[in-house]
Amino acid sequence: MDPSYKSRKEAFVSNLAGGSVLEINAVTLVAPASVFLWSVLQSRLSFFTPYNPAALITDFLLNVSAILFATTLYSSAPWLLNILLISPAFLILLNSRPRRTQQKAKPPQTAAAQHGPVTPQPLPIHPFLTTYRGAMMIITCIAILAVDFHVFPRRFAKAENWGTSLMDLGVGSFVFSGGVVSARALVKDQEHGAASKKTLLQRFASSMRHSIPLLVLGLIRLYSVKNLEYAEHVTEYGVHWNFFFTLGLLPPFVEIFEVLARLIPSYEVLSLAVAVLYQVALESTDLKGYILVSPRGPDLLSKNREGVFSFLGYLAIFLAGRATGIRIMSRGASSMTPQQAKKRVLINLGAQALGCTTLFALNSMYFFGYGANIPVSRRLANMPYVLWVAAFNNAQLFLFCLIETLLFPAGNQTPAVRTDSEAERTAFATSRILKAFNRGGLAVFLLANLLTGAVNLTVPTLDVNNAQAMVILIGYAAVITGIALGLDKANIKLSL
Repeated sequence: MDPSYKSRKEAFVSNLAGGSVLEINAVTLVAPASVFLWSVLQSRLSFFTPYNPAALITDFLLNVSAILFATTLYSSAPWLLNILLISPAFLILLNSRPRRTQQKAKPPQTAAAQHGPVTPQPLPIHPFLTTYRGAMMIITCIAILAVDFHVFPRRFAKAENWGTSLMDLGVGSFVFSGGVVSARALVKDQEHGAASKKTLLQRFASSMRHSIPLLVLGLIRLYSVKNLEYAEHVTEYGVHWNFFFTLGLLPPFVEIFEVLARLIPSYEVLSLAVAVLYQVALESTDLKGYILVSPRGPDLLSKNREGVFSFLGYLAIFLAGRATGIRIMSRGASSMTPQQAKKRVLINLGAQALGCTTLFALNSMYFFGYGANIPVSRRLANMPYVLWVAAFNNAQLFLFCLIETLLFPAGNQTPAVRTDSEAERTAFATSRILKAFNRGGLAVFLLANLLTGAVNLTVPTLDVNNAQAMVILIGYAAVITGIALGLDKANIKLSL
């Protein structure tokens, strides 16, 4: 890469201040609005069954293109795009009746089945969780390439030291969603009594097996950036550190916290404790100045201090995600009906979103004599950043869960034993594209990074106009969507 162009690229993503939280909320609301329209089309018209070419194109327009347009051409008018998505959904609701779901009769249990050994019951399947993870993966893949074009507003790119931006939120949300799905194995082990039988060393070794692919990807990225003279933003994570290292090291460190979880059986408390202690260290010592303004010394810690110390904030985010995941995936009391269980999940998500929002406001604002007025910093991953990410993701999960509950009431059933009818209900209530992005998360994320690098090495992204940029971005989105669908059709699951 030409040295002068490399300098322009680095300046293009440096020294930015971000934008407002309200605007970010309006842009990200496009994902639930798109899912709402998709769900109305499916629940009232069965539009995506069968999944023909028209259904595929509509699915792509709603769940991929809408997010792309929200972050580019409609970035100055996100509310207009939300209205354009929600309005036809309400028109359909007013002019149609709910689809009647035919349920297959269950075969009667035999005496052997009634009195035989009890097999472990699988955990409930939540389509809204698949939707949330898929939408998060799509916006992440779009943003990592779109940020290199002028059509993507600079206020959406990562802020330098202080401030809130769409991409800052995306990084934290990626970690939070990983924490949510990590709860599934934990809940399963707890219900089957396997958690207490595993030693710390066994759990640590198991988590490392999942971390190795991410750490290898981190090394590959490091090698590629240094040897291809690729533009890099050193103050983002440091000289050598990158986001793959953060993702890869989180699971092993979380297993260490399992020891504390037995003493303090609340991941919310553990997450808050890590965030508070880290924030106290930032405010009461020279740590904040060391991370932000200290000259880089020759040692590895000094060269990578952003990645090393922000890891504590991302650890708090991951623990907060696990806390949310436990509340979503736990069965609750056996006497609960499926509707009561779903209502409990909705209340928990709403309460967590409200609680985190209140704590975020008290940390980052000052009004009526209250509030710490600490600015958000993704570079530090400080306490306001942790609370902002947790509040946003709990609110997003609440919206997706609410849409599923209202439009797919048959999917609220969580029978003790999986049946073909339940699999059909789950598939009926889930976008094929969102499911594919969720299942193939690791492969899709890797592909998106490779394509982003290829585009930047072959196209002068700073010198193309908005029309050319949109053609490239739509083609890029179509390619990664096609790969994700292909992996899903081949039944290859490589989720993050």
